[in-house]
Amino acid sequence: MHETFAQWPYVIAAYALGLGATLALVLTSWLAMRRAEKRRDEARKL
Repeated sequence: MHETFAQWPYVIAAYALGLGATLALVLTSWLAMRRAEKRRDEARKL
């Protein structure tokens, strides 16, 4: 008897995890940039 290993669910999960982590990193970086720009603009007003 020969059983095969179903690898595609793991491959799809790995891609989904990688894509999700990339999107989370982009979102947090974008939010940090906006906060930094707001602080910079407020500092220039003084």
